[in-house]
Amino acid sequence: MTGKPIEEAVATYYAGKLQQHGLTPRGVDWKDAASQELRFAQLARLFIEPKGSVADFGCGYGSFLHFMRGAGFGGDYLGLDISPEMVSAARDHCKGIDGAAFEVASTADRPRDYAVASGIFNVRLAFENEPWLRYIHETLEAMDRASTNGFAFNCLTSYSDADKMRPDLYYADPLALFDRCKRRYGKNVALLHDYGLYEFTILVRKDGGGKS
Repeated sequence: MTGKPIEEAVATYYAGKLQQHGLTPRGVDWKDAASQELRFAQLARLFIEPKGSVADFGCGYGSFLHFMRGAGFGGDYLGLDISPEMVSAARDHCKGIDGAAFEVASTADRPRDYAVASGIFNVRLAFENEPWLRYIHETLEAMDRASTNGFAFNCLTSYSDADKMRPDLYYADPLALFDRCKRRYGKNVALLHDYGLYEFTILVRKDGGGKS
C-alpha cells in the first residue's frame, strides 16, 4: 500500500485549510459554493432512487450530505474522512440530520449501495505522479469494495490548459481512468467532461445499478 504517507500528508493539509477558512468551500480547498455544487450535481447522477445508502470518501465537513438531502435523497449516509478535524466539524455541521454518521477512516466497514468521492484526488502536494496514481487506483479498489450498486468520483483533467496547471495538483487522464473502470468495475460507465470545469466525473454502475 502506498496510501499511508499520502493520507497523513493530505490530512494535515486539509486540517490547515479548515482552520484557515472554516466551514466553507475554501475550507475543503474549493473555489466557491457554485463550483462545489456543480461537482455534487454530477456525482448525484449516480443515484437512481431516493433511498439506499452511500459512503462518502473524503466527506469534509458534510456538504455533500446537505446537498443530497436538499435534492431529496433520504437514504443512510456514512461520511469518511482521514482528517479527525474534518470529521469533528462534519458532526457539528450535520447535527440533527437523520440517517447520517461520520467516521475517521479511509474506507467503509461494510458495503453501502453507493460510494462517492469529490476532490480527494486533486491535491498531490509534493508526491510524484507515479505514487499518486497508485494511491488513486488503491482508493478506487476500496470504493468498489464499499459499494454494491456503483460509485462515482471526480478528478482534475489532463486536458487542462498547460499554462493554468499547478505543480501541487494532479491532472488525471480521463480516458485511462475510464478504461480502468470499464475493465475492472462495471459494464455501465459514464465519463462526464462537459460541465464547464477543468475536471471530469466518472460514474460506475454495476450490474443492476441502473442506466447511464
